[in-house]
Amino acid sequence: MRVVGGGDLSIGSDLETIFERGGTLSYPLGTDKVGRDILTRIMYGSRISIVVASISILIAGTIGTSLGIIAGYFGGWIDSLLMRTVDISMSIPIILLALVLVTALGASFGTVITVLVLLLWAYYARMARGLTLSVREQDYISRAVVVGASHFRIMRVHIFPNIFNSLVVLATLQVGFVIVVESTLSFLGAGIPKPTPAWGLMVADGRELIVSHWWVAFFPGFAILLVVMSMNLLGDWLRDKLDPHQRQL
Repeated sequence: MRVVGGGDLSIGSDLETIFERGGTLSYPLGTDKVGRDILTRIMYGSRISIVVASISILIAGTIGTSLGIIAGYFGGWIDSLLMRTVDISMSIPIILLALVLVTALGASFGTVITVLVLLLWAYYARMARGLTLSVREQDYISRAVVVGASHFRIMRVHIFPNIFNSLVVLATLQVGFVIVVESTLSFLGAGIPKPTPAWGLMVADGRELIVSHWWVAFFPGFAILLVVMSMNLLGDWLRDKLDPHQRQL
């Protein structure tokens, strides 16, 4: 690595010697302003995005599905209370919520997952509640009540398995959405903290260099686009396979 000589301390004079355009075996996608390999950081960042998406969707799906089934099964004031809570939750701007939590808790993996769970659970609650309202009218539910099955057993054995496929489709479609939200939060400085190679942070680092060193922001942004499109296509395919009634023409 070249050492800047005496008096040559300007940032601009050093950047050109560290950046690599790419297209070589050593750096296929180039390097950033401190010489870090873009491809390696994208690959590591994919693990971060997948872990964050998986954990947040699992937690939000568990909470939302449980509340939705309970509300749809019992109805009454429980259903009304849940629906008002869902409406309030879905009306809160996600960026505002993220900034408040980051100010209170600091930027971290836990904060990002908390924001995503608070954003996602309402979608699962609303879907589970609607599906439960339909399933509970079936004859086998009435028979289960007659033979003395408990409410918990009816929800666990007879309702949840019949709505599971639709929830899987929703979870798959939300993976891309979660990655976009996580990248946006990281881009704004309210998500994964530096120096972790989150895709949003990588795009943010390269946005001021897009003209002279375009690859720094382009390839992480392209990775986000590619993963989101792939997950959306997978979600559409699963919807066709698991729920033929919703198959698009």
